[in-house]
Order: sequence, then C-alpha cells, then structure tokens
Amino acid sequence: MNVTAEIEKIKRSLMENGYKLTTQREIIVRVLLENEEDHLSAEDVYMLVKEKFPEIGLATVYRTLELLAELQIVAKMNFGDGVARFDLRGEDHEHMHHHLICQKCGALEEIKEDWLVELEERLEREYGFKVLDHRLDFTGNYKSCSSGECKRDCKAVS
Repeated sequence: MNVTAEIEKIKRSLMENGYKLTTQREIIVRVLLENEEDHLSAEDVYMLVKEKFPEIGLATVYRTLELLAELQIVAKMNFGDGVARFDLRGEDHEHMHHHLICQKCGALEEIKEDWLVELEERLEREYGFKVLDHRLDFTGNYKSCSSGECKRDCKAVS
C-alpha cells in the first residue's frame, strides 16, 4: 500500500466534505495506515501518535476518529470486548470486510472476500431492499485454541 497515495485520497475526501487535513489529522491517518491490520482503539492510536507528535491530546484523537467514521473513511466497530476499534475502509471493496474473532484468545482475522453478494441480490429482488453496506463478524474458537495448543497471549473476548 502506498501510504502517500492513501493520504491524498483521504485528504480529497475531507476537502469534499468541507474539512482540512490538518497536521494532527494527517498523523492520525498515517498511524491508522501503518497499523491497518491491528484494529486500533482510540487509546492505541493516541499512544502511537504521541510518539511522533507529543503535543497532541487524547480529545483531538477521539474527535478526529469520530469525524473519519462519520465520513466513512474508517469504520468504528466493537468486537465484543467493550472497546471501540477503528478500521480503515478500503476502496477496493464495496463493503467492509468480515472478521473471524476467537473467543478464547481474542485473535482477529480479516476476510477480504465479500461472501454476501448473492444474499444482497436476493434481498433486492425479493424485498425491494438495496443493501448499501454490511459487516459480518464470526465469533468462535480456533481449533488450536480449543485443543489447548494456542500460542497467542490470551485476550479472550467476552
């Protein structure tokens, strides 16, 4: 992924909606891009941003993440652990990607394929309902966790 190109896309999106890509917003976006696989919480983003920009406040991080979520640049999600996490929305897919969430160790894996296209078409055909977006989270246990062979730190989801 070209971080500079992604930042330019996000800058255009902000400008189209009457916002500027301030230095603080750019650093926050850069942290999200550099840690895309991690599903960061606002506090995680804050700690990473603080390393690069010590003057930034937690409130600025929260406001920026909320704005990015409102503009659908990021998705705000909760995986059952009571923590809001932020995930960049990719332009390469019409909908959000899906997740596998292990309830034993808290591992999270993304599924990039959209498995619901046929269901969406059927909903539109049979109910006249056009799906604009969806997100699907599967919760369960990995075989290695169930058999006691899990090598991950336990961060079980409740």
